[in-house]
Amino acid sequence: MGALHEGHASLVRMARERAGYVVASIFVNPKQFAPREDLVRYPRNEARDAEILAELGCDLLFVPSDRDMYSTNDRTRIDIVGLSDVLCGLSRPGHFQGVALVVAKLFNIVQPDEAFFGQKDAQQAVIIQRMVADLDFPIRITIGPTIREEDGLAMSSRNSYLDETERKRAPALFAALGEAKSLIADGERRAETIRKAIRAVMEDAGFAVEYAAVVDGRSLTPLELIEGTVLIAAAGRLGKMRLIDNIALDVTPGSIREVVLEFPEWSRYEFTP
Repeated sequence: MGALHEGHASLVRMARERAGYVVASIFVNPKQFAPREDLVRYPRNEARDAEILAELGCDLLFVPSDRDMYSTNDRTRIDIVGLSDVLCGLSRPGHFQGVALVVAKLFNIVQPDEAFFGQKDAQQAVIIQRMVADLDFPIRITIGPTIREEDGLAMSSRNSYLDETERKRAPALFAALGEAKSLIADGERRAETIRKAIRAVMEDAGFAVEYAAVVDGRSLTPLELIEGTVLIAAAGRLGKMRLIDNIALDVTPGSIREVVLEFPEWSRYEFTP
C-alpha cells in the first residue's frame, strides 16, 4: 500500500533475483479498512516510492485508482473460511475479505508467475496461499522474512504514527516473542504458558494486549501443545497505535528453528522458475 520501507525493498530484491520482469503495485485498498480505521490518513508518498522502486530495478509500477479497481456495482467477495475470522480478523471484521479480493484482482490484472509477500503479515500470507491453491491461480507464492529495525521492531509503514515514548516501548512486542521462543527452546511445550508469558512482557511495557496466540501455522487453530509448524503471534495497542508481530517455528523433538509460513505443496500448480 505504499510508504515503502526496507521490508518492501527486500521483497523487490527477491523478485529481481528470481524473475525476468518485476512488477510492483501501490494501491491503498479501501475494501480492507473498517469505517473508523486510518484510510484517509494512511501514509502516502508515491513520488518517493517510485524513486525507490526504480533504484531497486522494478520494471513496472502499477498505481491504479479506486475507480480502476472497483465498480460501483460489484458484489463479489472472497472469504477464506476459518482463516480470515481469527487473530486479526476478530478485531478487523471484513479486513481479510478485502485483502483477498484486491489480491485476486491484482493477480488477474498482472498475471504474475510468482508473487512475493512478507512474513510480518503472517495471517495474510497464509490466507493468500490458501486462496491461490483453492482457486487454482497458476502462481507461486514466496514469503520473505520479517525485516526489523535494530531494536527488533518489525518495519511497518504505520510505525510513523508512534510518538517518541511509544517508539521506545514498541520493541517489547518482539521481546515478548523472543521470550516465547526461549521458553520453547528450554523445553516448554504448553501453549497456554507461552501465551501468558507473551502477555506479561507486553503488559509490563504498557501494551493493551489484543491477543497473544499460539496456533498451527497452516490452519491457524489454537494449540494446546507446541509441535510441528507453529505460529506465535501477538497484537496490542500503544496509545492509538495497533502493532502486530509474529515468529513461526518448526518444532520437532530435539530441534527448533525459525521458518517462514510458505506452503508450495498446497497448490496443484507446478511452478518452474
